[in-house]
Amino acid sequence: MEDVLAVYARRFDPARPVVCMDEKPYQLLGQVRDPIPAAPGRDLRQDSEYLRNGTCSIFAWVEPLRGWRRVDPQPRRTKIDWAGQVDRLLTADYPDAEAVVLVMDNLNTHGIGSLYQAFQPAKAFALAQRLEIHHTPKHGSWLNIAVRHDAASEQRLY
Repeated sequence: MEDVLAVYARRFDPARPVVCMDEKPYQLLGQVRDPIPAAPGRDLRQDSEYLRNGTCSIFAWVEPLRGWRRVDPQPRRTKIDWAGQVDRLLTADYPDAEAVVLVMDNLNTHGIGSLYQAFQPAKAFALAQRLEIHHTPKHGSWLNIAVRHDAASEQRLY
């Protein structure tokens, strides 16, 4: 816990931005019947019956000190998917950063080995050299700002 808190206490440094990452599975639901719109004196009416339309994984990236975020839904959550997200982070989102300080949970897909499964060794090594990874403690994902940011966004949806 102290490690993550020490990372959050760092000053803003564009050469070494602190980025928090989380991914969350979502169930995709559809409506069986169209809702009845709200009208004067009557709330929106929605049927509780729904259709299951599969699942997806939402990757959320947040740089709290800059006020930046990226949310990217994907059909699944694999090591290859995570590696592709990291590649985008380092090559598209932060191409000029010396390194990205990455705060995330210790999920089995969130590791340097995933880069080597997705890319040729030279590319995987180059990406890994630009990452400074800090894992939240087990049962401590609430320390991850991306998790808290994602929860706040989810509440606004309802």
